[in-house]
Amino acid sequence: MADQANRLRQAMAQGLVQAPGAADPLTARLVQRAGFGAVYMTGFGATAARLGMPDIGLMSQTEMTDHARNMVRATRIPVIADADTGYGGLANLARTVEEYAGSGVAAIHLEDQQMPKRCGQRSGVRVIDAEENGRRLRAAVKTRGAHPMLLIARTDALPALGVDEAIARAKRYQDAGVDLVFVDGIKTIAEVEAVARAVPGPKVVSIVDGNETVALTAADLQDMGFSVAFYALSALFTAVRAVSQTLEALKATGTPASRADAMCSYAEFADLVDLARFDELDHQFG
Repeated sequence: MADQANRLRQAMAQGLVQAPGAADPLTARLVQRAGFGAVYMTGFGATAARLGMPDIGLMSQTEMTDHARNMVRATRIPVIADADTGYGGLANLARTVEEYAGSGVAAIHLEDQQMPKRCGQRSGVRVIDAEENGRRLRAAVKTRGAHPMLLIARTDALPALGVDEAIARAKRYQDAGVDLVFVDGIKTIAEVEAVARAVPGPKVVSIVDGNETVALTAADLQDMGFSVAFYALSALFTAVRAVSQTLEALKATGTPASRADAMCSYAEFADLVDLARFDELDHQFG
């Protein structure tokens, strides 16, 4: 779906693209229905949804690309996908790029963590040599070739090596020919501002619930020069809290009636999953 990559490029040319995270295709449809211009297939969320486990490098390349294909099929907006470290050596990295391009996603990001990787917000993140990762990114660019899928170079150096090293890596990775760079692990507004000042060109920022960066609005981030903003965990954390509250009420009272106002109706859900399209097929041909 080359048109999705081109749509993302066009949206970026007009201003900041907000891409809320979706753990699954159903949530991706909610992101689309809310009117956002893109959706972020978060590896954190995908691992939680598929395995019920933490983001510590447990998902394989085939699981992630399968998840991406399903999300692309479920939506009409560009999907930006987490591609972790590329899942191995250069041959694995090349296959990762090819498989994601074939899935129809608009963009992927590749990170410089050592394997096994972990969530960029956690302590203990280890990164590979910057020069080595630069070569890996050039290999990814060569593999991508003329395909329009955007490549985002993510560095996780900030927690381990500091903001100056993270900025230096982002600039080095731009020289490899990627489309955007992404400094992950940001937790403070000062770190967002430092990256915005020091890193030229198209760049991504991740706004993570629970740290002070949530005070920054889309207008703030656009003024700082960011092209894309991820909100990887907002929908997932909201869903976990809401489902937990409904189950707690059901357990305590023997009925979910007290949570009725927190639920969508059957008709609303049917509309979300496009049931009418399949009913029409049955009506015409069944």
